[in-house]
Amino acid sequence: MGEPKAWLDWHGAPLLRRLCGIVARGARGPVVVVRAPGQKLPPLPGGVRVVDDAREGRGPLQGILAGLEAVDAEVAFVASVDLPFLHPRFVAAVCAAADGIDVAVPFVGGYRQPLAAAYRAALAPLVAELVEADRMKPAFLFERCETRWLEELPHPESVRNLNDPASYEAALGEPEPLVHVRGFGPLKRPKTEVRAATLGAAAAAVGVELDEHVLAALNGDQVARDPLEPLADGDDVALMAADAGG
Repeated sequence: MGEPKAWLDWHGAPLLRRLCGIVARGARGPVVVVRAPGQKLPPLPGGVRVVDDAREGRGPLQGILAGLEAVDAEVAFVASVDLPFLHPRFVAAVCAAADGIDVAVPFVGGYRQPLAAAYRAALAPLVAELVEADRMKPAFLFERCETRWLEELPHPESVRNLNDPASYEAALGEPEPLVHVRGFGPLKRPKTEVRAATLGAAAAAVGVELDEHVLAALNGDQVARDPLEPLADGDDVALMAADAGG
């Protein structure tokens, strides 16, 4: 790509910032970012844990191992950073499909998607064994554990990744997510459809500046203030005055 993918802008936010927000919403849990030792990352939301890959450049299984060893959950959703179209409903569906098995892997467009899949954290010792044996492809892991292949998933466009500058430019050319925005109290606004990839952009589209006096509720169950909080198709954003008690 000519530059680190984590820093690539997609409609107003770095890709890594977008992925952290989408995964947190879909998995309903904390996020762990695996980086190369010393790798500089864009600013991330509070609560995101950053861990270093023990051996840089050894492929996805090494990175998956670092993540599984760091998570404090039974199931972890693993995503590469270059998925600007990842949707929280896709993440939630993949995680739910991991119930009772080791790995849930989307099979979309005729391809396995090991970097948009859910893994049980208890697999870490087996992954470590494969890494030590230099068997670095996720396929070697799937052969050794109970794997479920997922063909029917919401928002299959979630697996569309950025492989080169041309695919990045094509992704930038796609419209921003279509979301619904409304305001309450002093910020009263009628429900409006707008195109916005971030909370700040959605607020600005209806003439509201997101600051310490304004908060937002996403889909009625998540309070957010960060202008870079990512939005996805179908999101409902409710704006209210924080100092007016909501």
